[in-house]
Amino acid sequence: MKTQFYFKFGIIISIIGVCFYLFYPPEKKLKKGLDLQGGVHIVLEIVKEENIDKKNLSDLADRVLEIIRNRIDALGVTEPIIQKEGMDRIIVDLPGVKDPQKAIDIIGKTALLEFKLVEEDEKLYKQALEGKIPEGYELLYLKEKDERGIYRETYPLLVKKEPELTGKYIVDAYMGYDATGFPDVNLVLNDEGSKIFEEVTGKNIGKRLAIVLDGVVKSAPQIKERIPGGKAVITGKFTKDEAVELAIVLRSGALPAKLNIIYREVIGPTLGKEYIQRGFKASLYGAIIVVIFMVFYYLHFGLLADFALALNILILLGIMAGIKGVLTLPGIAGIALTCGMAVDANVLIFERIREELKSGKSPKASIDAGYHRAWTAIIDSNITTIIVGIVLFIFGEGPIKGFGLTLTIGIIANLFTAVYVTKTIVDWIVINRKIERIRI
Repeated sequence: MKTQFYFKFGIIISIIGVCFYLFYPPEKKLKKGLDLQGGVHIVLEIVKEENIDKKNLSDLADRVLEIIRNRIDALGVTEPIIQKEGMDRIIVDLPGVKDPQKAIDIIGKTALLEFKLVEEDEKLYKQALEGKIPEGYELLYLKEKDERGIYRETYPLLVKKEPELTGKYIVDAYMGYDATGFPDVNLVLNDEGSKIFEEVTGKNIGKRLAIVLDGVVKSAPQIKERIPGGKAVITGKFTKDEAVELAIVLRSGALPAKLNIIYREVIGPTLGKEYIQRGFKASLYGAIIVVIFMVFYYLHFGLLADFALALNILILLGIMAGIKGVLTLPGIAGIALTCGMAVDANVLIFERIREELKSGKSPKASIDAGYHRAWTAIIDSNITTIIVGIVLFIFGEGPIKGFGLTLTIGIIANLFTAVYVTKTIVDWIVINRKIERIRI
């Protein structure tokens, strides 16, 4: 008999230890949602071409998702949530972002980099200015900063439509400084890109090579010599932040499709802090009332139910931290509801034990019958709630998903604490202390 109890208590203590390890310290182990710590919620939609089919659209979304993930990783955002919705939408949650607009700009920037030769022929140039652009050419504008730091179109350049080189050959991009002290962006090309760049610069010495980003000419330096080694520089009187951002998007690669931001929401960290305080206060007050009621109404068994409730919350938070679940404000509401469900299971058991005692059965027989006969009702109520929680988690979005997750985990934990844990403790006390009469 003792061996059996040692085994059961070993399981309980092990679960407590594992959950405590997973959960503590909570400020480092628990991921908080946007509503708790602030951040940005963005819904992006791929601009579809007319002839694209569903499979290609889904593949395109996967590529876009990977590029966005690389850009966000470079930003250093902790625990971002990036996921597809349907075949053409991507949802991005960035908790704790201090500069939302910067993050939005980096995520949505196409970053199509092209190197295009500038046509210097005056006759063709004049013809283009008159609106008769020669075949195989296009008119692009060089953008430069004015004295107030605002980018403005300065003068047009006639460039070849087909680029000599694109950003797909870039293997690295990082910020540097030019001879005048302005930040610039240094590019490192792969072997194939290095050969192409060396050949283009070698054949066009004296001509200008326009560096075009998303259809805008950033700079158009003159080629003075053949450039080997696969290194190039983009200048343009950048600020330090602009150069860093440009390096990030070029390093992660150009987006294969244009994106529209169809919804965005910026949640301030002050509001998130207020939500946390109110949510935890409400949950705490509710838990205190339940604890006091259980002790007042069920005496020592009430204390046992309160212990099971505390263990239930610990298991819930431990599992949340272990699976890297995101705690949201509705998730806190799910925890509060779980507290009520946990007590409800114990109430069913204790009331059943009271009935058995009134019928004249011994304490041990009453406890066994109480747990056994209340089990069916507990299973019925908890299983149906678990089903609802799973449906909310699978099919819900945002706050609904957080509520469904904590509710489901909490109810599963409740089946363990309200039945297995309390029954083990009660049996151990009754058998070892040879109790002949109990009050409940």
